[in-house]
Amino acid sequence: MTIERVRRLLTEGESPHVEFKEARNSVPASLYSTICAFLNHEGGDILLGVDDAGNLAGVDPEAVPVMSTTIATMTNDGSFLDPPFLLFPETVVLDETTIVVLQVPESSRIHRLKGQIYDRSADGDFRVTNPTTIGRMAVRKQGHYSEAKIYPSLHLEDLDQSTIAKARNLIASRHSDHPWLLLDSETMLKKAGLYSRDFSNGEEGYNLAAGLLFGTEETIQALVPHYKTDALLRRQDLDRYDDRIDVRVNLIEAYSLLMDFIAKHLPDPFFLEGDTRISLRDKVFREVVANTLVHREYMNAGASRFIIYTDRIEFENPCIPRFHGNIEPTKSVPFQKNPLISKFFLQLGLVEGIGSGLINITRYLPYYAHGAWAEYQEGEVFKTIIHLVVSTPPVTPPVPPPVAGERALSILNFCREPKTREEIQTMLDIKNKKYFLKEILKPLVEAGYLSLTIPDKPNSRFQKYIARDMPS
Repeated sequence: MTIERVRRLLTEGESPHVEFKEARNSVPASLYSTICAFLNHEGGDILLGVDDAGNLAGVDPEAVPVMSTTIATMTNDGSFLDPPFLLFPETVVLDETTIVVLQVPESSRIHRLKGQIYDRSADGDFRVTNPTTIGRMAVRKQGHYSEAKIYPSLHLEDLDQSTIAKARNLIASRHSDHPWLLLDSETMLKKAGLYSRDFSNGEEGYNLAAGLLFGTEETIQALVPHYKTDALLRRQDLDRYDDRIDVRVNLIEAYSLLMDFIAKHLPDPFFLEGDTRISLRDKVFREVVANTLVHREYMNAGASRFIIYTDRIEFENPCIPRFHGNIEPTKSVPFQKNPLISKFFLQLGLVEGIGSGLINITRYLPYYAHGAWAEYQEGEVFKTIIHLVVSTPPVTPPVPPPVAGERALSILNFCREPKTREEIQTMLDIKNKKYFLKEILKPLVEAGYLSLTIPDKPNSRFQKYIARDMPS
């Protein structure tokens, strides 16, 4: 969650979707009833270390690791929160004060905290005991969340074991101590909410989310025969396509295939964030691809697709809309249309958090392509359109836009006059030659920010580097 969003929540105050709790050294006992209520209602944000009036009281930084571990452990404990819904808190430092933030999505199922059901209203959390009210909650969720549909005949052997292994590796690369890693596959899928029981009719088994995340191609076609994602390149042949892939595999493998298609056809401009080179292409498009897969309504027979044109890139997927019209990223309230799938993608690291897609696109798109902008349209089909500014190629080679990052700028300023590799490395006080060449000097040359004084002999011992003229 961004600091800007935290400030906005503090300004707006508590609501059915926002809760403040003081928590200096430990997790407040009331936290879990709020988590349960948010899961059962419409989701929300919990800020620990904030008093009821929205003032920063703070959390002791030394207590944060234990508090975070406690929250993850308790939300993953099915005997405490049933079904479990693993949550990892975020730490945010605001005005030199540490707070802990929990983004809780609405769940596609009804959750019980120590056997009790909680819901949310303007007055806070309240216990639900009336069977009719509970029944209405269940019907509402079934109408919005087809991912929770149970298939009693869907078994573990119908799932792709290599994808399950891949998922374990992705989780381990982010959280080596993740609690799911110690579990066998069946137990892990149950903890993830992918195996459940329908209390209205007693049916239990793997749900549609499990099949979509891990099913073999044959299994997925049996569950949702209309499912596919179409990726097209239309730069020359606008009536048909220049290149195409038709993706019908599970969502984890589909994500990889679609990102490979993007890498094949879209550039990745050089960019430094601080001293670290990051992929702008990944920052912008990994979230769009993930959202296209995660937030689709899979009972709708329409296909998801994305099309790369010369001047724009269009993504669309069928959905059950909460409203119709354009979405304003800075004002929208994040909503997960498939919470179980979203949660699993979050554990895999394929998305960064609730609402991170719009935030990352807004933040990085201007760096990806000068003048680029995005629009989002929600309806029966959700559309994301990335508009690119296309100009007539100049006669002379284009001058790249100013590079980001203080270190890169210091190199360019230093190299207004030709400098050797040793001189640049000494100026930066970097001892490791191999690291300097691979991570700093070579990327600047490849991106066109630095030119070689002896281009025909790049490895010449007399080689020097000079910065290209940057636009003012």
